[in-house]
Amino acid sequence: MPGFHEFSDGTALARALADHVGAALTARVARDGMASLAVSGGRTPTRFFEELSTRDLPWNKIAVTLVDERWVRETSDRSNARLVRQHLLINRAAGAKFVPLANDAPTPEDGLFAVNEALEDLSWPLAVAILGMGDDGHTASFFPDGDHLEEAIDPDAALGLIPMRAPNAGEPRITLTLPVLLAADALALHIEGEAKRPVLEQALGEGPATDMPIRAVLRAPRPLDIFWAP
Repeated sequence: MPGFHEFSDGTALARALADHVGAALTARVARDGMASLAVSGGRTPTRFFEELSTRDLPWNKIAVTLVDERWVRETSDRSNARLVRQHLLINRAAGAKFVPLANDAPTPEDGLFAVNEALEDLSWPLAVAILGMGDDGHTASFFPDGDHLEEAIDPDAALGLIPMRAPNAGEPRITLTLPVLLAADALALHIEGEAKRPVLEQALGEGPATDMPIRAVLRAPRPLDIFWAP
């Protein structure tokens, strides 16, 4: 079973998660000289990003990327890269390297090769990957009814990065695949709000992973830390 960490509010969660991530990044830099962090977008991680940005870490040896991204320009309010630049790559974390997952190509398929090339500069496997979870049980861009969902959540997926389109995804997306996320030294699921508890409980129950793709992560034979606050 995953490790479950419950907090009184989002501020307490942000501090604890920043401690958790900071420790993993520091350990990886001490071991390998470099470390990579993959974060999720959306509204939930803003406080965590800002808390982490103030931590005294070897940021000049840390690279940041995204777990997934909407295929939009960074000028869009929907851009996860924009969120990261505004709330994480500030304060002490301004010294980190950032590798976004989207570029100016018209589609994820057209831009995939260039994104993969850019990601080669990161230290692999990831030191830390931070996931979120939607009300429909999606995580990363693993959406129910996603056109490449089964490929993305295959533990033996041949590709580390794939495009994704789904009815509830809005824009076309691009996402790291399950084996890349599971290979991280530390893997955490960050969820907030009372409404997410029953979603998580349902995901921990029986049923196919394609119905609630977060199950592919929850059922993986590796440690997972869940951070939740109401």
